[in-house]
Amino acid sequence: MDLKVKCSPTLGHWLQQEKISLAFTTYQTNRLILLGSYEDGRITLQERLFDKPMGLYADTNTLYMSTRYQIWTLENRLGQGESFQDGDRLYVPSSAYTTGNVNVHDLALDGEGNLVFVNTDFSCLARLETGYSFKPLWQPPFISKLVAEDRCHLNGLALVGRQPVYLSACSATDEGAGWREYRQDGGILLHLPSNEII
Repeated sequence: MDLKVKCSPTLGHWLQQEKISLAFTTYQTNRLILLGSYEDGRITLQERLFDKPMGLYADTNTLYMSTRYQIWTLENRLGQGESFQDGDRLYVPSSAYTTGNVNVHDLALDGEGNLVFVNTDFSCLARLETGYSFKPLWQPPFISKLVAEDRCHLNGLALVGRQPVYLSACSATDEGAGWREYRQDGGILLHLPSNEII
C-alpha cells in the first residue's frame, strides 16, 4: 500500500522554528512514521512497518511503542552531533516484550521508570511483569472482573507529574464489548486518584 502524506506548506518551517520532529503511529496502515524537516523547510519522512502499532511514548533517546502482541523499545543509536542520512536520531529496535493479545492502546513511563499501559482488552491500567502478560495496577470502579472482553474500551492515558492520573474510555459498561453501543455519545474521563468518572 502506498502512503500519501499531505501537510501545510509551512509545517517544515514551523518544525525548524520549534526545533522538533514528530513521531506517530497508524494501525490502519501498520506504520510508525517519523516526520522532520530540513533547514530550508522541506519535509523529511521515514516510515517503518510494524504489526498494528498503537501507543507511542518518547523519553529522551528512547521510543516505546505498543503493537498487536508486543511492546517495543527503540533506542537512538546516534550520539550528540552525529547524523545518519541527514537525521540527528536513528531509532533501532532494541527489545520487545510479548504481552499477547491484550490490545495495548496507550503507554508511558511513570515517575519510577515503570512502563505503564492501557490494557484495553482487560479494561485496566497495567505494567509489565516478568513471566506474565501484564500486572494490573488499576481498573475502573464499574468493572467487576478482569477478563479479556474489552468491556468499556479503555484507551487513553494522561500523566501529571509523571504519575497516571487520567484515563479515557468509550463507556462505563461492564459487559463484553458493551462499549460498542456507545461509540457516538458514551465517552468518559476517569480520574484515578478519586476513582471516579469526572
